[in-house]
Amino acid sequence: MPSQSIVSTPTKALKEKKEKKASLFNQPLSVWAIFFASVIAFMGIGLVNPILPEIANKLNASPSQVTLLFTSYNAVMAFAMLITGVISTRLGHKWTLLLGVGIIAAVSVTGGFANNIWTLVGLRGGWGLGNALFVATALAAIVSLSKSGTAKAIILYEAAVGLGISIGPLLGGTLGSISWRGPFFGVSTLMLFVFIILITLMPKAKDNNLETTSTAKQKTSLLDPFRAMKHRSLLVLGLVAALYNVGFFTIMAYAPFVLGLDAKGLGYVFLGWGILLAITSVFMAPKLQQRFGTIKSMRIMLSLFVLDLVVMGIFTSLQWVVICAVIFAGAILGNNNTLITTAVMDAAPVERSTASAAYSFLRFIGAAISPFMAAKLAEVFNPHVPFLVGGSFVLLSLLFVLLNDKHVRHVDELESVL
Repeated sequence: MPSQSIVSTPTKALKEKKEKKASLFNQPLSVWAIFFASVIAFMGIGLVNPILPEIANKLNASPSQVTLLFTSYNAVMAFAMLITGVISTRLGHKWTLLLGVGIIAAVSVTGGFANNIWTLVGLRGGWGLGNALFVATALAAIVSLSKSGTAKAIILYEAAVGLGISIGPLLGGTLGSISWRGPFFGVSTLMLFVFIILITLMPKAKDNNLETTSTAKQKTSLLDPFRAMKHRSLLVLGLVAALYNVGFFTIMAYAPFVLGLDAKGLGYVFLGWGILLAITSVFMAPKLQQRFGTIKSMRIMLSLFVLDLVVMGIFTSLQWVVICAVIFAGAILGNNNTLITTAVMDAAPVERSTASAAYSFLRFIGAAISPFMAAKLAEVFNPHVPFLVGGSFVLLSLLFVLLNDKHVRHVDELESVL
């Protein structure tokens, strides 16, 4: 049903058909600036990952308290996503990106001087605010400025995410082996570098084509993301993302505590995870889309993710099995992230920035719940339970897609005509 898509006119459909023939790598300099900035921004997530056990040890905190570093980050990020459109339509994409980067730089350097877990948890909330401003705006900016169409622009964005997440743990593990404070200072330095890149290479508002449509020039309302959720297709995809992110962040925030590795060892494991995430998001996800369609491919990936988490839940005490399962999860998540983000961009007849804000709000609610819940389940029951519960949430997301097929199938119908 093309009427339910953002691409609702023949003219726009023809334009995107032409764009799809363009090379993924034939992009304006401004797109590459945002791409590189996104790589460094997402390195910030992985930088902290390998030092979670060390933070618990040095600050005399329990695993559940340390996982609040992810919970506060994702919770603030989820709600901040609702205001990114309001801010970006008033400041412009360039200055919204710079504001986000500046906040991350400030809170990360302050985190390096923190002496207790609760200060660090609060600062990670501020980090989530900065990342929300950056992430939502970066995706919208890359899609708007790209010469190769929505699908390839999203692939480029997910590649940046994958590269950042893969390089981050290695750098974090290396700096963390010196001191747990090292990655925080490392992030602030990198963010200053990003600030310089963006302010130098991003075009001025009057020179760019980020807001070319009449609707984009209007000021976005705080209520727009909630209005967007009235579209069943967007709501379904957002809830699916929220559910499978419980499994995603069970791996990110809880797996380091059961692997029994030092910071550098954890860095190498999540390096492998991130490399597979990056490769599959760029090269494998488009092939799956062409062969099976977006929605069917998503169902396949969610099924594999359920099995992967169940394996981790059953064989939690076997280190090599958990390591292999964590790395393999990167391939699954790389595919699924690209598939679901592509589907969201064409899910409902709303501006892409608004769709991204609504989807990201729901997505990061799941990511906020998962880390603390996983650690608490391990403390109350045993180390196997968090992975099994995470797998149950991913299974729910799969069932949700199947039960709501009629509301999302138009995404594949649209792709078949473009």
